[in-house]
Amino acid sequence: MGQIEFINDGNFKDKVVESNIPVLIDFFADWCAPCKMIEPWVEQVAKEFSEKLQVYKVNVDDNPLIASSYQVMSIPTLLIFKNGAPVTSIVGAVPYKTLANKINSVLEET
Repeated sequence: MGQIEFINDGNFKDKVVESNIPVLIDFFADWCAPCKMIEPWVEQVAKEFSEKLQVYKVNVDDNPLIASSYQVMSIPTLLIFKNGAPVTSIVGAVPYKTLANKINSVLEET
């Protein structure tokens, strides 16, 4: 764990819905400047929380079905899944501390 993998419509269920640990998905597009701004924070999260959280990226241009299934209307949107369902979201380029606090609050829930 700790590496960020790109996922798509074909492997979303296996990687996210059926995951035994919480999952953070970064919905992004290559042309999105705010997405590029938070990319280092998403990479830091993947390393820092590697034992407790799996991090994936979904390109909304290449995988519109996943984005529309979870009502992703703007990017970047980060969704955190637990037990196969989204439990919280973060929309926009937020500071690293905001992202880490949100993840910690999900991980602390029983």
